[in-house]
Amino acid sequence: MTEMEPRTRWSEVSGGPGAATAYQQRFDDLAGQGVDIHGEAAFVASLVSPPVRVLDGGCGTGRVAIQLTALGYHCVGVDADADMIAVAEQRDPSTTWVRQDLSRLQLRSQAFELAVLAGNVVPLLAPGTLLAAVVRVAAHLQPGGLLVAGFGLDAAHLPGGCPVTPLADYDRACDVAGLSFLRRYATWERSPWVDGGGYAVSVHRLND
Repeated sequence: MTEMEPRTRWSEVSGGPGAATAYQQRFDDLAGQGVDIHGEAAFVASLVSPPVRVLDGGCGTGRVAIQLTALGYHCVGVDADADMIAVAEQRDPSTTWVRQDLSRLQLRSQAFELAVLAGNVVPLLAPGTLLAAVVRVAAHLQPGGLLVAGFGLDAAHLPGGCPVTPLADYDRACDVAGLSFLRRYATWERSPWVDGGGYAVSVHRLND
């Protein structure tokens, strides 16, 4: 019998079938209103230049990965949700998409210069898998590679029913995975970090 993958919190709060389409439609509507929906990709571009390899962990329907591919990066998107991956594949067949849970991540491709965890990927991980997920993502970085994660720290910045992952827990997992803290912001637009804020974008570097 094949061991089942951990059930992520996304699968519990997403609302079931149709959630992937609805998720993507929300961003399509924002883009149609003239809202810039590519802050995460712009942040990545400020750290590394194309055509380096970038891992989009918890890629969802591919919003970040598709933009990075368009900018010239070699991007691989990974997500545990089959419906999310299906939407991503339909939207951009040129990007590499992989269905895997991050806590069991095992890719054959060479190491990445940067991994990004956007869209509340960290608090939406399956319960008890934070450390394993960070360790597995770090294992796919080249020495000196960067891990960038942005996620909400209170109910106002998280999907309903999703518990908070304290920054201290995330930083501790990074430390165990051999990642050193570099800097932290309050938004993807690099607003200064204030302790106690509701959202954080953290940059860690894999030790040489």
